[in-house]
Amino acid sequence: MFIATLIASDHLAAGEISTAMDRLEAAGCAPVAQGWIEPGKAADIAFGLASDAARTALEGAFPGIDVVVQQAEGREKKLLVADMDSTMITVECIDELADYAGIKPQIAAITEAAMRGELDFEGALDARVALLAGLNEAVIERCLAERVTIMPGAVALIGTMRARGATAILVSGGFTRFAEPVAAQIGFHRAIANRLEIAGGALTGTVTKPIVGSDTKLQTLLAAMAELNLPPEATLAVGDGANDLAMIRAAGLGVAYHAKPVVAAAADARIDQGDLSALLYAQGIPRAEWVGA
Repeated sequence: MFIATLIASDHLAAGEISTAMDRLEAAGCAPVAQGWIEPGKAADIAFGLASDAARTALEGAFPGIDVVVQQAEGREKKLLVADMDSTMITVECIDELADYAGIKPQIAAITEAAMRGELDFEGALDARVALLAGLNEAVIERCLAERVTIMPGAVALIGTMRARGATAILVSGGFTRFAEPVAAQIGFHRAIANRLEIAGGALTGTVTKPIVGSDTKLQTLLAAMAELNLPPEATLAVGDGANDLAMIRAAGLGVAYHAKPVVAAAADARIDQGDLSALLYAQGIPRAEWVGA
């Protein structure tokens, strides 16, 4: 059995659920039941066949509504591996550091291309960090305080999953000086990220090798699965950029969050309309049971 979850950024009407049932029937998905997770906000439709056809029939069919299609069994996850920049926080930290150095457009263009999968991530990171050589170390703390904002829904997502026994790991292609305090603030068990090299109170323009990139994210997911003795279907990975693709493909539920097209096309589910709390509804958890909302 499969579940299609409709999640509204504003309001979900009963008529939209009925239309979704009709679309699933027409697509040969054999819908059998529907019910609210939270009235006016999120609802489930159970169906028996053709999950790919269900995604095609429902994704993008309703303005302001995200759709998550998955196996009904095991929908509540016990491991979350998440990206940080533009996923758990609202900015790309390296772009914001570049703004203090007066070169944000130059670095942001490289970031965007790397996240779209047009550039090798490791090489692009080295090139961007090299442009920050000589930047005062104190700018890092200033940037953290002035520019870094936690993504809506992040605290509730992690707090609720942890309260229900899940493990949450933040794995970032960004930097430890941001990832560690962000992880602590949101409530992750731990954070993995790149380490900026500093000498004489200034950035040297280098990062410690090996670089935390796509393979690190994938290996973190696989190692945590093994350590916790979890099957793939008990895992959730979420990110927005090309360096998240490997872990998104390997997870039981791989989610593209407001993501670049290459990621959205490959993920099991897309969250384009709502915030990170959509991933709680996707697990069948109503707001009344959220922790830290």
